[in-house]
Amino acid sequence: MTGSLFDDLDAPGPDCDPGAPRGGPPSRPGRSRRGRSPLAVRMRPRTLDEIVGQQHLLRPGSPLRVLAGEDRGPAGPSSIILWGPPGTGKTTLAHVIARGVSRKFVELSAITAGVKDVRKVMDEALTDRDLHGRTTVLFLDEIHRFTKAQQDALLPGVENQWVVLVAATTENPSFSVISPLLSRSLLLTLQPLQRADIAGLLDRAVVDPRGLNGEVELSAPAREHLLDLCGGDARKALTSLEAAAGAAFSERTRAPEEDQGPETAGAPEDDRAPEREDAAPGVPVITREHAEEALDRAAVRYDKNGDQHYDVVSAFIKSIRGSDVDAAMHYLARMLEAGEDPRFIARRLIISASEDIGTADPTALQTAVAAADAVQLIGMPEGRIPLAQAVAHLATAPKSNAAYTAINEAIADVRAGRAGPVPPHLRDAHYPGAGQLGHGRDYVSSHDEPTGVAAQQYPPDELVGTDYYRPVDRGRERQIGQQLELLRGIVRGR
Repeated sequence: MTGSLFDDLDAPGPDCDPGAPRGGPPSRPGRSRRGRSPLAVRMRPRTLDEIVGQQHLLRPGSPLRVLAGEDRGPAGPSSIILWGPPGTGKTTLAHVIARGVSRKFVELSAITAGVKDVRKVMDEALTDRDLHGRTTVLFLDEIHRFTKAQQDALLPGVENQWVVLVAATTENPSFSVISPLLSRSLLLTLQPLQRADIAGLLDRAVVDPRGLNGEVELSAPAREHLLDLCGGDARKALTSLEAAAGAAFSERTRAPEEDQGPETAGAPEDDRAPEREDAAPGVPVITREHAEEALDRAAVRYDKNGDQHYDVVSAFIKSIRGSDVDAAMHYLARMLEAGEDPRFIARRLIISASEDIGTADPTALQTAVAAADAVQLIGMPEGRIPLAQAVAHLATAPKSNAAYTAINEAIADVRAGRAGPVPPHLRDAHYPGAGQLGHGRDYVSSHDEPTGVAAQQYPPDELVGTDYYRPVDRGRERQIGQQLELLRGIVRGR
């Protein structure tokens, strides 16, 4: 996003009576009249140079600058797909590009548009190009919501450059956009805005005539609170700033008797709302309390059906595997706060207990299963407690993937055809006629042996001597390894 996020919509609307009183606090002398558009819309940038962040996409000669008409080279403008989390400037970039000369800008939303709408745009774009020499820029928001048939309708116009497509998506285009459209477009990845980028946005929005026009002041604690909780989302930061400014205005204009109430009237000066000494006379100050009222919970970037779902759970499991209990707790909290199904988390813990810990600590699986049962019984939010207990157990347990590796190797051999006949003495001998076939003949029961282990062949002939399970020298598997060496020696007659 940018230091001035959205289009200048300062002028009052056509139905606005300049002499009519407006809602909210009385105007100070010289206060500008702004439209009712949200602050995030009023502060939208007009040029690429106003954009804060995404500098990796704005170098001289970049596709975005060519599309915006700022740089001209041998290559014409290319269709692009903008991929990034919310509030990072996808819509903003599209509107800046639309300001280029000899451009017709058409905006569609994949939520409401259909194939008929797309074809209509294509037909008009072809006419504009051939008869008027005008390029149509089609901005398609939420392209991942388009079906395959709807995306197919875009192909002729993109391939023949009837339109320059600027598509935006928050989901991985590799999974949500058809391959032919991807191959005809440039994929540009937007990064979350840095803290300094958001700070610049807030500071500019406070003083910019298109923004709050210096009619409020933003205190340092309030500024830090907004930066802490906006999650790199410029739109959320500006929306929260506007709400906090409204709270500050409302508090300033409230009648003294309403503000204090009968129980606080006459209270000591120290108990009343603080005034900033450096604030201009009559200018409300946005305090941390105002900011907390506007934004009381951090934005969590998480899509339960998209990349964030898979990326966060991958980091969660790898943190447990890597024995970083603190990181694992962070990702657990992140999933829970984003509304992830706790049963899904419990299932992943059960898998991790066997895949990454195994018999190095057999009680880990018991803990994971118990946590899953507990979540089913008590639900949320209390279910977070047994989940956290299971995470702590698994992350601090000794690790072994020996059982996981053993079954994978055994399956690989079976799929490769290494599955010979079962040795006759191990075959089922309970049905009539089995004895005549030699089934069960010469079988030795381990219970009849003094050591409790019988020396005989168990695997098919071609797998004799194959070791699948190889215990690690950690946790209980250290002891299992010593036992396994003795057992294999007896069974194999060594």
